[in-house]
Amino acid sequence: MKLSEFKFKLPENQIAQFPPLHREDAKMLVLHRNTGKVEHKSIVELVEYFDEQDLMVFNDTKVFPARLYGIKEKTNAEIEIFLLRELNHNESCWDAIVEPARKIRIGNKLYLDDDNTIIAEVVDNTTSRGRTLRFVSDYSPDKLVEQLYAMGTTPLPEYIRRPMKAEASRNFRKEFMIEDDPELESIVREMDEERYQSIFAKNVGAVAAPASSIHISKNLLKRIEIRGINYTTLTSHVSLGNFKIIDVEDLNKHKVDSEQIIVEQPCVEAVNKAKQGKKRICAVGTEVFRALESVAGTNGLIKEYEGWTNRFIYPPYDTLVPCALLVNFYFPLSIQLMMVAAFGGYEQVMVAYKEALKKGYRFGDYGDAMLIVD
Repeated sequence: MKLSEFKFKLPENQIAQFPPLHREDAKMLVLHRNTGKVEHKSIVELVEYFDEQDLMVFNDTKVFPARLYGIKEKTNAEIEIFLLRELNHNESCWDAIVEPARKIRIGNKLYLDDDNTIIAEVVDNTTSRGRTLRFVSDYSPDKLVEQLYAMGTTPLPEYIRRPMKAEASRNFRKEFMIEDDPELESIVREMDEERYQSIFAKNVGAVAAPASSIHISKNLLKRIEIRGINYTTLTSHVSLGNFKIIDVEDLNKHKVDSEQIIVEQPCVEAVNKAKQGKKRICAVGTEVFRALESVAGTNGLIKEYEGWTNRFIYPPYDTLVPCALLVNFYFPLSIQLMMVAAFGGYEQVMVAYKEALKKGYRFGDYGDAMLIVD
């Protein structure tokens, strides 16, 4: 397929800047891929589309506070540091993105606090914006990671822009029904720390939220259990590669960045039992969809795996494992939209997106949900 086939106009006012007041307040568009029928529901009605012994697979990755700010030596220029992953724990080396990258060269030092207790040294260039950083301090490697996390902030995507003054503040108060509060910024920060994370979050390593899993509240999970629906988890550390701009028209020529996945025995047993029992399996999130497909055999059964996957799923594609997919609404030309179209069928998914735009569904990590079922 061609990149241009995934282009559509997304109004800025439909890009969610805040989560709904409660996790389960999101709307949910339901697409029946066998017929193309579309229904407009809410996420609390998710359980109505599954029966006893069906299986839902969630992502238990945990987002870490990856965004830091430092001061460049001599010039005192403020530099944003976006940590991607730890390369060597004992040496305190990290893969990172820096902005503005043009100012940062090998050998530069960045000071992360007023007392200069932590210094980031640039030891390598990896991409145009990517750098390898070695953190120097008197802390042990474990304590240093704790300090970096304490200094970092929630790595919200770039499309979430919230000036904390004037109209933006009034809109926030209106949406969340709170009074004018001088501590608004801290309120928002605390909200992000809790809501830009799923209730399953356990394994640290993601730099973006598993957006589809963050709709699930403890109350909704209890309804899933009462319904007799089984669930399990795997780990797929969401990376910035998911948001990398595709710069080729022919999708066959695009290479996606690798993403770390961990599929352990409890997940394998649950998925294979459901598959062999002809029960429905719902992948919650495109990253779960890709992880399941990456460890599946031709018979649709999966195996244990810990490593990396760079599988690029786009139409046409024959799905091996799940028969249902719960996702968010994704941006034009995005890898996630292509994965959704691969599962639900290109024509049907694009028609459903037109309907979602018309009905005012919210897009992005804090946006509404889409369930694709047979």
